[in-house]
Amino acid sequence: MALSEHEEALLQQMEEALYAEDPRFASRIEKTKSRGVGRGRVVIGVVAAVAGLALVVVSAMSSLIWLGAIGFAIMVAGIVYAITPSKTKLAAVGSDGTPKPRAGRPNAGATKHGTFMERMEERWEKRRRDQW
Repeated sequence: MALSEHEEALLQQMEEALYAEDPRFASRIEKTKSRGVGRGRVVIGVVAAVAGLALVVVSAMSSLIWLGAIGFAIMVAGIVYAITPSKTKLAAVGSDGTPKPRAGRPNAGATKHGTFMERMEERWEKRRRDQW
């Protein structure tokens, strides 16, 4: 479902306000969306999964059950490694999804006028009151 022109304009204003308030955070969000899981992690995970699968096949041909179990474990570990983000990316984000402030640095996102979302909600309510 396409957005109306008014909704697109509101979305554009919200995006511009986010860039104006905290451009570092906005650029970090864009990089995270475009990058996703690191390419190196995916390559290593796929190689491990293929090696584990090869061990499973070899163990099936040689009737070594323990080798098949090890191969299966390596295959699963490789897949999990490939699809999970690195801990360095996770360390920069809190449990609630917001970026953690760096040590020794005051929280640059906090303002005396409220948070970004509070200001957006206030503007939205003001527009709704003005329309009616």
